[in-house]
Formats: sequence, structure tokens, C-alpha cells
Amino acid sequence: MTSRFDEEIDRFGTHCVKWDMMQPLYGVPADDGLAMWVADMDFRPPECVQKAVQHTADHGIYGYFGDDSKYRSAIQWWMETRHNWTIDPSWIFSTHGLVNGTGLCLQAFTQPGDGIVLFTPVYHAFAKVIRGAGRDVVECQMEIEDGQYVMDFDAYDAQMTGRETMVILCSPHNPGGRVWTQTELDGVAEFCRRHDLILVSDEIHHDLVMPGHRHIPMTHIEGIADRLVMMTASTKTFNIAGSHIGNVIISDEKLRARFAATMMGLGISPNSFGMFMATAAYSPEGAVWVDELVTYLDGNRKIFDEAVNTIPGVSSMPMQSTYLAWVDFADTGMDSGEFTRRVQTDARIAANLGPSFGTGGETFLRFNFATPRARVIEAGKRLQAAFADMQ
Repeated sequence: MTSRFDEEIDRFGTHCVKWDMMQPLYGVPADDGLAMWVADMDFRPPECVQKAVQHTADHGIYGYFGDDSKYRSAIQWWMETRHNWTIDPSWIFSTHGLVNGTGLCLQAFTQPGDGIVLFTPVYHAFAKVIRGAGRDVVECQMEIEDGQYVMDFDAYDAQMTGRETMVILCSPHNPGGRVWTQTELDGVAEFCRRHDLILVSDEIHHDLVMPGHRHIPMTHIEGIADRLVMMTASTKTFNIAGSHIGNVIISDEKLRARFAATMMGLGISPNSFGMFMATAAYSPEGAVWVDELVTYLDGNRKIFDEAVNTIPGVSSMPMQSTYLAWVDFADTGMDSGEFTRRVQTDARIAANLGPSFGTGGETFLRFNFATPRARVIEAGKRLQAAFADMQ
């Protein structure tokens, strides 16, 4: 049966970084290359979002956004119904996406020269923003057990020097696709308390959880509220990243006051299109669309993993969330230059380079399979052909 997500939409020439920059950045030809790098999807958002944008365009006046009570109520409804998380509207700050939210957290809660802890490999933008803000990245490398990432807090305790002030957690994890367990999240909270660290929990992928798994919001963990900053967004869930809208949600009054002062000092205010789109997305119609999306992504995941895992020496990390396959080429015996060349030149696929995610990513590539299924099938065939001599 045909799905709404099967439509192949031509994104070339639309200022789309994922497709228009594939050839300049990766050398993958535009005429028949497959863009599987930047983490946005090749699907249109739900009709309710399209209608909200069209309504705004039809009105034809694009002034400052005023009353945001519907926007805040929509976020409240979504978090309550989808994540069993009750929030107060006064806890919500709107940022220009969560990379911006991360930067604001660094400005609000840390000082230049502070150590900022990352559990690596992890989303590459964190390290860029940390270094750009004049803070130091402290890489706490995760181990792989039974094919998945785990955190070793004894080892991390030994790494701490006393100048660390913040941890940025990616939950669910990008690029490994882990949905952290209650025990693991308890461990993160205890680690933060032991070392007096602010915890910024980036939960942008929390709606994209594969069947059989359940995301636990960090706010549900006991004893962490006085040092916790939650970050969520509609952008990843509904493929509206270009709207640059994100939620920083802080229940603690003192932390909230510090963050509010930072936003005020930098003159941060929301994009009206992002507000309209997020309000429309966080709705019953949006919820139905997300459920269909996750089912479709799960199907793509199975197809991609089955193809990749037939290649000797290549393995895709078992995925519990996101639409980003984290593929390890270590057992091929090839150096990174060779397996990357085969993917980019022979298979004509643009994928994110593992080292950009920090220590532990050296033998990996990240593939985005949030694209029509025919492309996922084609990508699998191309990868098998590119490594045919390994068969």
C-alpha cells in the first residue's frame, strides 16, 4: 500500500543544504547521488502545518508575534499527552532552534574556560557551540556493549577536574539511536549531583522512538530539577527545521531567572512562522501523522539495516530511536579514507563522517534514512555493490 511518505519530492534548487550542498561538500554527484547526511526528512509536514503557513501567507502581513498563549498551550498538551509530562506555561522559552538553545545555556550557566561534558560520540553541533563560546569540551567516551552504547560513570568520575560546570545529554541519543533506561538516567543525575553540574537534556528526538521502546523525559528523574534544563522542539518531529523554533523548558525558578536574563540581554525573540507551525503541529492531527511517520521510519530502518548488515565487516548499531543509522566499518579492515571513498564515490551516497561526532566515531558513518523507501532500497543496493569484494 502506498504511503504519504513514498512521494519523492525534488529538493534541488530550494536552498536545501542536504541536497544542494551534497556535491560541493562530499563530491557526490547531484544527478544521481543520494543525500543521507543532514538530519532533516524528505517528507512534507502534516497538512495542519501547511494550512497554518498558508493562512499566514494569505493574510499577507508579517508583523511581530504577540499573544503566545495558544502556542504555549499546544506545547503543554503535547508534552502531557505524548510524554506524560505536566508543565507550566511560564517554564517555556522559545529559542531559534536547539543549537541556539544550547548556546544560550552556555551563556546563562557557565563561564569562559569552563569544562562542558559530552558523552561521545554525540551530535557534532554541541562541540562546535561549546568551543565557539570559549568553553572547553570534556569528552567522556562511551563504551559499546552488546552492540550498543553504555556510559561508564566510574571512568567519568576519574576524568573530572573540578572545573567542569555542565553536562549536555542527548536523549534519545544521536547518533547511536539509544533510548536511555531509567537506570542510566538515574546514573546521569547522580553524576551531575556528585560534581555539581548543570544538566542540559536535549530531547529533540523524543517523539521518534521505534516500536517496543519508551522514552523517559529527564524531568521524570528524581533529585535533578534544581539543576535541569530541558530542550525539546517540534522541528525534528515534523520536519520543519527551517522554522528555527525550539523550546527550552525550565521548572527551577532560579535557573529560569538566569536564562530569562540571558535571553533579554541578547534580544532573543521568536520567529512568527515558527510559532504558527509549532502550534499547528502539536495537535491531534499532528499526533496521527507522527504515529504514521514512526511506523514508516521503522520499516525503512529494517530495510536499511538488513542490507548493510549483509556486508562482511559492516554493522549498523541497533536503533531504538531517531532516523539516523550509525554504521561501523571497523571490521572491514579498511582505513576511514577507503570506506568513505567507497560510500561517496562508488555508492554515490553523502553520509555524515563519524569523527565529527567526537572520540569514538572514527570508524563510523551516519546515514539518514528519513526519505522515501525506494531511495532507502537503492542505497542498500549501492552499498552492497560498493563493498562487493567483501562478499
